[in-house]
Amino acid sequence: MSLILKPGAVRLAQWRAIYRGAAVTLDPACAPLVAESAAAVARILARGAPVYGINTGFGKLASLRIGDADLATLQRNIVLSHAAGTGQPSPTAIVRLMLALKLASLAQGASGVQPETIALLQAMLRLGLTPVVPSQGSVGASGDLAPLAHMAAAMIGVGEMEVAGQRLPAAAALQAAGLTPLTLGPKEGLALLNGTQFSTANALAGLFEAEQLFQSALVTGALATEAAKGSDTPFDPRIHALRRQPGQIETADALRRLMAGSAIRASHLENDARVQDPYCLRCQPQVMGAALDIMRQAATTLATEANGVSDNPLIFPDTDEALSGGNFHAEPVAFAADMLALALCEIGSITERRIAMLVDPALSGLPAFLTPRPGLNSGFMIPQVTAAALVSENKQRATPASVDSIPTSANQEDHVSMAAHGSRRLLEMAANAQAVVGIELLAAAQGCDFHAPLRSSQHLENARATLRAKVPMLQDDRHFHPDMEAANALIRSGALIASTGADLPTLA
Repeated sequence: MSLILKPGAVRLAQWRAIYRGAAVTLDPACAPLVAESAAAVARILARGAPVYGINTGFGKLASLRIGDADLATLQRNIVLSHAAGTGQPSPTAIVRLMLALKLASLAQGASGVQPETIALLQAMLRLGLTPVVPSQGSVGASGDLAPLAHMAAAMIGVGEMEVAGQRLPAAAALQAAGLTPLTLGPKEGLALLNGTQFSTANALAGLFEAEQLFQSALVTGALATEAAKGSDTPFDPRIHALRRQPGQIETADALRRLMAGSAIRASHLENDARVQDPYCLRCQPQVMGAALDIMRQAATTLATEANGVSDNPLIFPDTDEALSGGNFHAEPVAFAADMLALALCEIGSITERRIAMLVDPALSGLPAFLTPRPGLNSGFMIPQVTAAALVSENKQRATPASVDSIPTSANQEDHVSMAAHGSRRLLEMAANAQAVVGIELLAAAQGCDFHAPLRSSQHLENARATLRAKVPMLQDDRHFHPDMEAANALIRSGALIASTGADLPTLA
């Protein structure tokens, strides 16, 4: 898949496609804007006045004037000195997305970069040259300085790049691809380093994984309701219309449609001694709907941020002004990431409660720990423990990052967003929650197996058949880990969602 990047008007679905590996071509209409912005920088320099980021030092050193002969060295130095990240390399998909976000920002003609810089970013995306970017070192203000510096360093031939799964010296990778390392012009080092693209890329990745997780959890939640012979009455649209929460209304509708036509449900419509189901079944629309609503709020914020310009100073060619502000402060991204962390935590939390309910015969009416011969076999005893461990880990990680701040740069940068911290945790949180949903898939399918020959709805039987093609019913204890990995793969790949044929809520 290939798409045309139209800076300022890129849809969320397009960012998702880039994250999943789509090729990127920049809209040619950007070329005049970039050229005029670079020309404006030249005109500003010609006036001889000190302008931050162009002929001055940076941060606390902004009052120091830099001579014309040292301007190229100034920009190179800021890249090399700021490439001070640490920790594990960021995932390739996130760095690619970061490159595309930076390209879309610079190409709007407010950053003063050369056309050659835009061309190199495009070439790196096209040819699969991905800078190796350490994942730690940004506080999310004055931009994601350290991560973006590692990106920029690779562009000038310093550091490393990943090419076809191999790490190479950046200069060698550029040479092998027939590319020349960039020579930075005035302001270009700062333009590449300032910005929220690292935090935004991580947050968008978390958003896309959260969306898929949400849909998967609706499927497994409906299947678990069937396994427990739960009621679909709590999903009646009249209940949710009175509350008016849009996510809740959509979630209830999706659950109702997933269960429509179920013979399992029909079997206990009458003479069921149970009056009410536990909250983990009955309140799925309320909990999952609330998660959907805040995920959509986060999606709106991140889509806006991805289409914005967040470096500093900003160039206005119509007046030949360089205006210094604070668009690099990533507070919107930090808030969005915190909302996503809450959603991921709660999706996993209510899912684990359904697993715990299914393995408890007093609550589910099913054999203890979902095994035909409990005692001799432990069945789903420890997978539930694993789910509980993962949920607690996510609870610990869900503490808002945005409420933290620490002064940097000799107190020049005295309030920071911690957006990088907030967004970096999301993929790991999503992976934890995916594993929990995978365990529920196994447990719910096992529970429904005990109801044979009764069958669930066509949507849910499709999902169960997809699992059973990989994992047979658990008769006696066996090595459980491969079963969990197979179920988790169906969640991660989206295959479970696709198998249902159901129309499930999306973020956009």
